Amino acid sequence: MLALESVNQFYNETHILWDVDFKLEKGSFTCLMGRNGVGKTTCLRVMMGLLPARSGKVVFDGRELQGKPSDVRARLGIGYVPQGREIFGQLTVEENLDIGAVAIGLPRKVAVARKNRVFDIFPVLKKMLGRRGGDLSGGQQQQLAIGRALMLEPKVLILDEPCEGIQPNIVSEIGDILMRLNKEGLTVLLVEQKLPFARRVANDFVILERGRVVAKGPMPALTEEVVQRHLTV
Repeated sequence: MLALESVNQFYNETHILWDVDFKLEKGSFTCLMGRNGVGKTTCLRVMMGLLPARSGKVVFDGRELQGKPSDVRARLGIGYVPQGREIFGQLTVEENLDIGAVAIGLPRKVAVARKNRVFDIFPVLKKMLGRRGGDLSGGQQQQLAIGRALMLEPKVLILDEPCEGIQPNIVSEIGDILMRLNKEGLTVLLVEQKLPFARRVANDFVILERGRVVAKGPMPALTEEVVQRHLTV
């Protein structure tokens, strides 16, 4: 469904990603893991077209995406929830969701139907339609950010640390929702530092270390030995 093939990326002359190569199978739920500063967010930004790869390929559903901007990738079916959520704080909940629809030119009837689908998944958003995004709690903002991405009806949903700074009961709820969406056929790629959460929701893992893929496989293969070697600080 989505793959990085021998991707290299630099910040100025600092080599950040070194021949990164992994793929997401259709319907998979994969957690991209690693210590701070190893290139996880950079991987996601390259996938989404927010950063250009110096070399290598990004392939989505059989199509190479080199040179295609992020809005084109969104229209093709890649949803992205960035670290820090990046909702529009001065706009209402409804306006934030509408931006997701306007960005890809959805007809009004389709947009309304997708909004109702978001409300089915996150009922709290329907209760807060007129409230400004900046006035929501951290957990509510994260639900809004995911809901905005779901307005695109993506084939793949990419999330960068969606549990950061959120109270435990909302973290659990978000995990349940992501697993539900995955069971309904949505392919999910998640960057997550919380090991218990990752093990609960994901089926596969990929570990980066110093910009290189050093381990990957089904979640049961994420043994304590692998954790100690590549993830423990």
